[in-house]
Amino acid sequence: MRRVAIYARVRTSEQSSEMQLRDLRELAEHRAFEVVREYNDTGISGAADSRPALDDLLADARRGRFKAVLVWKLDRLGRSLPHLVRLLEELQQMGVELISLSEGLDFTTTVGKLLYQMISAFSEFERDCIRERVRAGMRNARARGKRIGRPPVVVDVAEVARLRAQEASWREIAEKLGVGATTARRAFSRLAKSPVEIPSSSKIPQGLGPETN
Repeated sequence: MRRVAIYARVRTSEQSSEMQLRDLRELAEHRAFEVVREYNDTGISGAADSRPALDDLLADARRGRFKAVLVWKLDRLGRSLPHLVRLLEELQQMGVELISLSEGLDFTTTVGKLLYQMISAFSEFERDCIRERVRAGMRNARARGKRIGRPPVVVDVAEVARLRAQEASWREIAEKLGVGATTARRAFSRLAKSPVEIPSSSKIPQGLGPETN
């Protein structure tokens, strides 16, 4: 008897997944499957980065607790075509197939496996189209003289040195100058290699002033 898991999801807590679960139980009974566990995400959007029940399902799949997953509809599992393909690939790597009731899809069959290859191809085509649109947009922006990427961060290196001479912490310096602590550290490091003139009233950090005999 084939061991399977059931996965159901509804978007809001006001909705019920009972219809999905009932239909999937009937499918399992009709196919003589042994249902190892039911996983149910209630009140969780498909776009959520983490879904507790789905995370548990994947963890149990890695442990080899079942060989197939039953879903009421593919969009209950994947939030988008690329996401669905990634989940299918992850499940297949663990030796777990997918069966979707509403679409009549059974990835355990030869036809289902062929369809999976087609879905993967369409997903890759979609990713390629997105990448090409992004690249074309960047080329067009460069042609018009626009800078690509984040604007450069200007740091007052003399002020960094002055504050360090007053024993200010990197976090204090970063907050005062409105930059990241790492950015302030880099500026200080560059200053050590190429010293700048610092007001005489300030204490010059060791290694930054002129050498004395």
